[in-house]
Amino acid sequence: MAIVRTAIDHPAFLKRRAGDRLRVVSSQAPQRDDDSDMASGDNDNVRFRNVVLPHLGDAYTLARWITGNRADAEDVVQDACLRAFRSIRNFDGGSKRAWVLTIVRHTAYSWLRKNRPAALVMVENLEAIEEAQATPGNPDGETPEAALIAKADAARLEAAIAALPTPFRETLVLRDVQGLDYREIAEVTGVPIGTVMSRLARGRGRLIADIRRRES
Repeated sequence: MAIVRTAIDHPAFLKRRAGDRLRVVSSQAPQRDDDSDMASGDNDNVRFRNVVLPHLGDAYTLARWITGNRADAEDVVQDACLRAFRSIRNFDGGSKRAWVLTIVRHTAYSWLRKNRPAALVMVENLEAIEEAQATPGNPDGETPEAALIAKADAARLEAAIAALPTPFRETLVLRDVQGLDYREIAEVTGVPIGTVMSRLARGRGRLIADIRRRES
């Protein structure tokens, strides 16, 4: 059961831009010389529309929470769409959303590495500590703390989520905002399910402490 339910809006023009992005991606596909290659290219476009475009909203949400900036998130999503188009033939028929979000996450971290290397060092340091301290439990259990999160107003809750370290923040968003299960989150973030559960529990713990501090 997801505990955090906060409306994470994304720009209305994102859907309008989806077609533009598809045209940009399609225009960069290699030129085809025969009917067989042209048909293959058409199939790539169809697969891209079916696999990627339905999840642009989730892609933007994750990118915004990782980068912390709307404009940067748009750049990340556009780059991720290009990567997804180039890799669309590698999609093996599993979870479409998890596949798309994995690409978005990798793209966002590449963006951080280029534009905010200090933030990425902090993420890597935290992940090293987590590997030594991971203590899987049941982060979705009903607790008084969970009730406190549920009662927090949206603005205070969003500010508290934004203040979390990136690994905790992205796990919380993937689970409680976007509704992915533990297996899907593990696939997207590239960590064991036990680490996902530990991050979720610790992220919620920090979230609760921040909400209480803001209320005092």
